[in-house]
Amino acid sequence: MKFKMIHENYNVRDLDVSMKFYKEALGLEEVRRKTAEDGSFIIVYVGNEESDFELELTWLRDMDRPYDLGDCEFHLAFSVEDYEAAHQMHKEMGCICYENESMGIYFIEDPDGYWLEILPADRLAK
Repeated sequence: MKFKMIHENYNVRDLDVSMKFYKEALGLEEVRRKTAEDGSFIIVYVGNEESDFELELTWLRDMDRPYDLGDCEFHLAFSVEDYEAAHQMHKEMGCICYENESMGIYFIEDPDGYWLEILPADRLAK
């Protein structure tokens, strides 16, 4: 039996702010959207042509506080061909939250505190 990973969910406080961040920082665009008839939630799936994996951004109308992310010991990872250009862009955006130069990776943080690992595409082959 084979299982295919299709999406990861992140709950977000401000859907517009999060969608802007993911578009600017990672080039992710809206793929589809589900809106509750009563307006209690909106789910937006974002992705790009590099993979069929999607990130599900869920906004809940009744959430009145920031989400508790615990120790933030989980993350999604993204590879990029031009690592230096990506690093410079994320530095200018002010979203780099941790760098490990000896490993050649860094992390960016989204508006809700989720960490996203960035690594050079050539590291995947090793």
